[in-house]
Amino acid sequence: MRGRTLSAGVALAVFAGMTVTLAAQTATASPPTATTPTRPIAAAAAALAAPDISVSNVQAHLTQFNAIATANGGNRRAGSAGYTASLTYVKTRLQSAGYTVSEQYCSSCRYPSNNLIAEWPGGPADQVVMFGAHLDGVSAGPGINDNATGSSTLLENALVLAAQNPTMTKRVRFAWWTDEEQGLNGSRFYVNSLSATQRGYLKGYYNFDMVGSTNGGYFINRLTSTTAAPLKAYWDSLGLQPEENVEGQGRSDDYYFQQAGIPTSGYAAGASARKTSSQAAKWGGTANSAYDPCYHRSCDTTANVSATVLNRAADGVAYALWQLAVSGGAPTCTAAQVVGNGGFESGSTTWTASSGVITSASGQPARSGSYKAWLNGNGGTGTESLTQSVTLPAGCATYTLSFWLHIDTAETTTSRVYDRLTVQVGSTTLATYSNLNAATGYVERSFDVAGFAGQTVTLRFTGTEDSSLQTSFVLDDVTLQAS
Repeated sequence: MRGRTLSAGVALAVFAGMTVTLAAQTATASPPTATTPTRPIAAAAAALAAPDISVSNVQAHLTQFNAIATANGGNRRAGSAGYTASLTYVKTRLQSAGYTVSEQYCSSCRYPSNNLIAEWPGGPADQVVMFGAHLDGVSAGPGINDNATGSSTLLENALVLAAQNPTMTKRVRFAWWTDEEQGLNGSRFYVNSLSATQRGYLKGYYNFDMVGSTNGGYFINRLTSTTAAPLKAYWDSLGLQPEENVEGQGRSDDYYFQQAGIPTSGYAAGASARKTSSQAAKWGGTANSAYDPCYHRSCDTTANVSATVLNRAADGVAYALWQLAVSGGAPTCTAAQVVGNGGFESGSTTWTASSGVITSASGQPARSGSYKAWLNGNGGTGTESLTQSVTLPAGCATYTLSFWLHIDTAETTTSRVYDRLTVQVGSTTLATYSNLNAATGYVERSFDVAGFAGQTVTLRFTGTEDSSLQTSFVLDDVTLQAS
C-alpha cells in the first residue's frame, strides 16, 4: 500500500452473510425513510462449493519473494532486479498452469517496468471479473506483507483455479501491478489503456493489498456495495464482523478502476493505523498498536505475517471467485412466502408481540379478516413491539417485504414528530413512520430486502408513543416473498 492518501468516493449499498438474529435499533427520522439493501452475490451456505486454499502454499510463495529480495539488494521495488525476478516467478508459474499471460510496459511509471496480466481461457470474454494486487515493494525492505501477501494469495488462487478447471460463467483475469508504491502508477496505466468497450467488459475489480498483517483486522473496500457481497459473505460465515477499509481508501490499485466507473472491492488487514480496543475485543491482537508494525520497514519479512489472517483472506478470495465466475457456485432459488400468519388470524402464532398488540378489538378495523396488529394508540408513554424470525432462501431474483399500514393519530401538529413506528430487518432500519404520516385507510408499503438472501433474520416493528395524544400504528397482511 502506498503512503499518500488520494480522495476517493465510496459506493454505498449492501451486505450479505450467514444465519443471524439481530437486535433492534431505535430510529428517529420522519417522514418515512428507507435503506434498501441490494441482492448479494450468494449466501454463505454455498461456501463449500469453493476450494480450500492451502495457506502453506501461499506461505511458500512468500518465502520465494523473500529470497528474491535477499538476492537482489534486499528489496523488490518497481524497476529493480528484485521486481523483475518477482514478476518472472509469478509469470513462470502461471504459464505452466495454462494461463494466457502478457506483460504490459508502464512507460509513465516513476520506475518504468511491467504489469503482469493473466487470463484463464474460460467463460465469455465480454464478462470479466478481475483480481489484482501490486507486486512491487518499497526500497526499505523485502515487502512481504506489503504486498507479497496479496500477490501470493492471488497466485495460489489462480493455480487452484487452473488445477480444478471448472466450467466458467465469467472470464477471470488476474493482475500484478508495478509501481504502486510511487502513486498507483501501474494500475493507472492499465486502466487508461482500456477502451470504453474493454472497460464495459469488466464487471468487477477486486484488490488485495496487505492481507496478512500480524496485528491485523478484517477490512473490506466499499463494504456495503453489491461488489463486496461475496467477500463479506465469506468473512461473515466465520463470524469476523468485517469493517470498512477506511485507512486504505484511495491508497491502492482499486482507485483508478473506481474512478473509471468499474465496480470495486477487496480485502485488507491494515497498515500503520492503530487497532482500536473494540477491534481487539472482537478480532484479538493488541489495541493501540499498528496493524502492521513493520509497515514500509526492513522488518517486513516472512516473520511479519499472520498465517490466520492470510488464510482467511485466501479462502475468501476463492469463495468470491467461485460465486462470481464458476458454474454451479451460487445456490438455486426455492421460491417462498416466508412470513407465517401474516394476516394475524391465528393470533400470536409465529409472532412475538407485546401484550394486546395482536387483536380483534373493534377500535381499529383489520384490513382483511378479523385480526390485525395494533401498536400503541394508548395516549401515554410506552413502547410496543412485534417480531418474527424468518429465513430467506438463497439464490432468488427478488425478495420483497410488504405490509399494509394504517396510521391514526390525535396529534394536531403538522411538523413535529411525537410518536413513531420503526420497521427493521435484522439490525437494518428499512423505514420510520410517525404521527405525521397519518392517513385514512390502509396503505401498502413494500421494500426490496434482497440483501438478506440466505439469512435467518428478525423482522421487527417497534412503536413508541409519548405521554399525551394517541397515535395508532395498525398492521395487516404482512408478506415476504422470495421468487
